[in-house]
Amino acid sequence: MKKQYAITYDIGTTGVKTCIFELSESVNLLAGASEGYNLYVLADGGAEQEPDEWWDAICSTTAKVLEETNIDVSDVAGISFCSQMQGLVLVDKDGVPVRRAMSYMDQRAREQIKKGIAHGPKVAGANVFKLLRSLQITGAAALSVKDPVWKYKWVEENEPDLFSRVHKWLDVKEYIICRMTGEFCMTQDSAFATLLYDIRKGKQGFSKDICRMLNVNYAHLPKVIKSTDKAGVLSEEAASQLGLKSGTAVFGGGGDASLIGVGAGSVSLGDTHIYIGTSGWVSTVVDKSIVDAATMVAAIVGADEGKFNYFAELETAGKCLEWVRDHLALDEIGIYLEKKDVTDSYECEHRTLYDYMMSVVSKIPAGSGGVIFTPWLHGNRCPFEDPNARGIFFNIGLETGKSELIRAVLEGVCYHLRWFLETQEKKIKTSDIVRLVGGGALSELTCQILADCTGKTVETVDNPQNVGAMGAAVVIAVGLGLCPLISDAKSLIPVKKTFAPNKDLKSVYDKNYEVYKNLYNSNKKNFAALNE
Repeated sequence: MKKQYAITYDIGTTGVKTCIFELSESVNLLAGASEGYNLYVLADGGAEQEPDEWWDAICSTTAKVLEETNIDVSDVAGISFCSQMQGLVLVDKDGVPVRRAMSYMDQRAREQIKKGIAHGPKVAGANVFKLLRSLQITGAAALSVKDPVWKYKWVEENEPDLFSRVHKWLDVKEYIICRMTGEFCMTQDSAFATLLYDIRKGKQGFSKDICRMLNVNYAHLPKVIKSTDKAGVLSEEAASQLGLKSGTAVFGGGGDASLIGVGAGSVSLGDTHIYIGTSGWVSTVVDKSIVDAATMVAAIVGADEGKFNYFAELETAGKCLEWVRDHLALDEIGIYLEKKDVTDSYECEHRTLYDYMMSVVSKIPAGSGGVIFTPWLHGNRCPFEDPNARGIFFNIGLETGKSELIRAVLEGVCYHLRWFLETQEKKIKTSDIVRLVGGGALSELTCQILADCTGKTVETVDNPQNVGAMGAAVVIAVGLGLCPLISDAKSLIPVKKTFAPNKDLKSVYDKNYEVYKNLYNSNKKNFAALNE
């Protein structure tokens, strides 16, 4: 039997991971390569990326994995994607961006959301009539300044010359699909994330009613396809740049919120997974639309047709640890005459600074000596929406050192994830055993802290940092008919390790967690005074 391969692109906030999988009775990872690109954070709350940088990283990493595996490119049966979501890529008729892409983190559109939905008689901060209409049609509502419709309106009002050139509104992976195939499309989950998508049975397309209500040009919206649909085939120009064969099938793929759960093996009704990457979230598989407008938690359309992911997101999770590494652990102001990364020493047993940091803070007792950190380094979305919220180190004393501060960051992220679990429990039942994936799952200390803090048993899988790529490979396998259903992914992805909660630490974490939840309300006015 001729071997078949899949190439997947996990297009994240800070870089792309390109993987090659062999497709047979199982989906086997053969090689992977990563490359970073910039996130341009602007003083006015903007967060942008350069689409050409995405493409350059994709081309570069494709060359690396092809060289490593030495496969025949004619045996590549399909290409697919797992991608960051709720970006805004406005392109002209040739598929060329009219401006840099606006990241899901962009929060400039404060005036646009006020004019568009936050006026008149309100519920959950939104005009009650528009809120109810949105919930009825889309199963959600554009209640966050970071939602893409307000970015779209921001460009329209602030950059009219650029806006006049817009032909289609795409998300991140949809731009890459367009660059590969020339097709303008969005998968159902990406379309849902615009909050303009009609989820009612028999509809499943963009809603003209909601577009009229929010003053969106319906002609700017592309056709909608399924994650497992073939979006098109690789053009000769794109194939030449990628080193692949023209005519190769390109599938729709899915957003990270859809496919990371698939790659984690959390695909059955009631399964809960937790992701700790640049961002973080808690997601539980449900079979209907559910919205908690007060806490900004909603069931989003999944890659598996007929299923939703009840989803709560934290903007900065692993990004907080990156901040700690760059600004707290390192000597960035040059106070020492000689600086040397400890991992450069032949005596150091740790491969990376992250590994070394984890080994150091593992010696600090649970609770970090009473220090609490809030991981809101770029505002917060749920269970409260506030772009002004920021990080805090609370309750520092003379005995507090860097090790306590670093452990407090890990615990702060886990407190927020516990808050998500408890918020979801008001509407649904989360699973007693959760799968933790993303780069955070590479640290056994993080896994154990999450188990201890939440009281949940935590499972990990092989290559947890590549589960988005695995989910994209499953999409290809289903699209090619090699795998009957996306839900079959559960049998393909076994558990690697299990972490049971330490009940002796429950009282410590319960006490700190209650203080953690109070910190936002206690400082809401202060955040506004400093950051509005």
